[in-house]
Amino acid sequence: MRLHLLGCLFSGFTALMLAGCATSLQHDEARGAPKLSIQQAALSPANGGQIVQAGDLRPGDILLSSGRSGVAVGIQVLTMAPVSHASLYLGDQRVVEAVGEGIRERPLQAMIDEEHAVVAFRHPGIARQHVALMDDFFREHAGRKYNYVGVLLQAPFTLERKVCELPLVPPLVRDFCIRGIASIQLGLGRNDQFFCSQFVLEAYRRAGVPLTDADPRLVSPADLLHMREGDVSSVRIHQPLVYVGHLKFGAGTPVAANP
Repeated sequence: MRLHLLGCLFSGFTALMLAGCATSLQHDEARGAPKLSIQQAALSPANGGQIVQAGDLRPGDILLSSGRSGVAVGIQVLTMAPVSHASLYLGDQRVVEAVGEGIRERPLQAMIDEEHAVVAFRHPGIARQHVALMDDFFREHAGRKYNYVGVLLQAPFTLERKVCELPLVPPLVRDFCIRGIASIQLGLGRNDQFFCSQFVLEAYRRAGVPLTDADPRLVSPADLLHMREGDVSSVRIHQPLVYVGHLKFGAGTPVAANP
């Protein structure tokens, strides 16, 4: 009986952790009362999103994508998000990213062909000089090894942080909680190597337009997804990202990569 009760409690606690979802109380001007905003699912062409072409991109745009590999699917399941990878578009059909082979560049069309889905987001304050600094950052680190240690540490951290993201946890408390867990769980991670979202965050920081003051090692592609306008980010951000559109949306969606 006692073991059964403990099992039920553990199952309930696990379900509660997995159901953790960042929330925020905001003022609803129409009703004149507080409104609870909940972390949203990704936009799609079926629920208000749009398909765009490569010509709609601007240098500095952030590309979030989902792959077909077992690792990509595992990341999506672990983070409960439809994306598993983050990269940067630097213009001239160039995408730079951190992957298993290291920091690399690949053509935009090749990236779209290889990924299952690709969605673009934009920081509205990015200017030419910022992109130049991002490019310098990429060239400085091109070929450098991938941060496998950071990715391995992300897995337990992703589960532990759900405690901080339980419904109705105030944003400041949630942010403090996540950073506290990260300082313990990610303490052994490296800062001289990068995984995908860490590379994107660090490139923005080096360009002088940091998306957040949070350690880039604690930010996943799913976190970047929720940094968009109208959503609830798990960590405090300086500027919400603007949804540009989908370059590709799942199997069967036409590839819209014409310049």
